[in-house]
Amino acid sequence: MNLEWRAATAGDIGFARKLTCRNMLAYYLQHDLLWQDEAFDLAWIIRQNWIIYRGDRPLGFVSLSRDARALYIRELQIDEAFRGQGVGTWAIGQVWQMVALERRPALRLTVFKNNPARVLYERMGLRVVGEDECFLRMERDASA
Repeated sequence: MNLEWRAATAGDIGFARKLTCRNMLAYYLQHDLLWQDEAFDLAWIIRQNWIIYRGDRPLGFVSLSRDARALYIRELQIDEAFRGQGVGTWAIGQVWQMVALERRPALRLTVFKNNPARVLYERMGLRVVGEDECFLRMERDASA
């Protein structure tokens, strides 16, 4: 598959914002939520972000945060042209390695209830641990 990732730079924010908006806007509209570029930009600044590549082409990105309880995938965005090719599986595998290296208790994320990415997350060992009106909270315990 020849995938790799590198730490995002300030110059990557435009790529990440555009990809996220393109991928997520339909969910925002379905759930009557407001997409705000400014909110994305503020979140980007405080998170650890990784750009996923094949060769010299960016395919997507992962955005992470941490606390004492877990490593959190805040965003996992893959360009639609590259979905279903193992990119998401690879990215979650990379993040899971970080969980182990950092000795975090768990990997957590939140996903829209109607997002088909839920199937990928379940296949990668994450389980639904809570929900609200439009989101599922998912977790994989590091000791499991």
